[in-house]
Amino acid sequence: MSGVSAVVRPPSNNPPSSFRSGLFINNTPQSFIVPHGGFVTSCFLSATALHFSSTHASLNQPHTITLHLTFLRRTSVGPARFSIGDVKLGRRTSTVHVSLIQDNVECVVGYLTQSNLDTESGVSLKTGWSLHPPPLALSSTTQTLKREGGDENWVRSVGAHPGFRKASQRMKWWVPRKGQLEPGMADEWICWADGQRFTQSSLGVVVDQFPPVVEIYPGPASASSGHDRHREGIGERKRKKKPDWYPTIVLNLDVKKALPEEGVEWLFVRVRAKEIKNGRMDLEVVVLDEEGKLVAVSNHVCLILPSERNIERIGKRGQEGGGGSKL
Repeated sequence: MSGVSAVVRPPSNNPPSSFRSGLFINNTPQSFIVPHGGFVTSCFLSATALHFSSTHASLNQPHTITLHLTFLRRTSVGPARFSIGDVKLGRRTSTVHVSLIQDNVECVVGYLTQSNLDTESGVSLKTGWSLHPPPLALSSTTQTLKREGGDENWVRSVGAHPGFRKASQRMKWWVPRKGQLEPGMADEWICWADGQRFTQSSLGVVVDQFPPVVEIYPGPASASSGHDRHREGIGERKRKKKPDWYPTIVLNLDVKKALPEEGVEWLFVRVRAKEIKNGRMDLEVVVLDEEGKLVAVSNHVCLILPSERNIERIGKRGQEGGGGSKL
C-alpha cells in the first residue's frame, strides 16, 4: 500500500492543515477544545478529493461516493496530517485508506471510495421510497424563512447549549414550529450562517449537524405510551442545565448525488434513532435538496456521555490514563 501525506484546506476560510477554534464542540480554553466530528469528516472528504485531483487526476474520479470513519481518539486544535494509502485503483471506482494523525498518533481512520457521479451510468429503477412521516411542507420559500425567520410550519432555532456546541452556530437552522413529528427524530432546514454554499466536501458537516434527538425528546408521558422512563439520568442534568456530549464512534456516508460545482444554499436533513439504550444510540441521517432529491444517507453509532468527559484535559496521546482516547 503506497502512502501519501496530504495537507488540505478545511471546508472553511481556515489555514490549511490546522484545526482552528471556529468549528468545535465546547467553549473552554484551547487545550480542552475538541473539533466538531462533522468538520473532521469534511476534512477527510477534502483530503481525498485533493489526492485524486493531483496524484490520480487521470482517473477522473472527483467524488467520494462512500466513506467509513472510525473515531479512535479525540482530535484537538492544531496541525493535522492526513496519510492516504491507495488500496485499489479502478476504472469506475477507487478506494483509499486515510488516517488523520496528530502528535504522531492516529486519531481517526477511514476508507473512502471515489468515482465520478457526473458520468455514472447503469440500471436505474424507482423504488417507491419516501420519508415517513412526510416532512412538513414549506408554506412559503426558503428565502422567506431566512428573511422573516419562519413560516406557518417552520421556525428559526438557535439549538440547545450554543455556548457548549459552538459549531452549531456556524449554521442557521429551521425546525418544525410545533415540535418534531415523532420521538427520536428531528427534521431541519439548514444554510450556512455566513452565506457560504454547501459543496460536496461540506456534506461531512451536514450529516453531523442537527438537533440532538435525546434533548428534544418529549417529556415524560403515561406508561401506555412507553416513553415514561426514556430520560432516566438525563432529566436531572437538564434541570441543572448541563449539556450532554454525543461522541461518534463510527460514521458512514453514502453520497447519492453530486451537488452543483457552485454549491447549494439550502439542504433538508432528517435524523432518526432506531434505539437509544444504555448510553448508546444509532442515527440515520437523510439529506435532501430543495427539490426533494436524495443527496446523501449517513449512519452513525454514538455514545451519550456527560459533557465533562469532553472537556477533560487531554494528556499525552496513546498512554493509559492520559486522556488520549476519544472517549
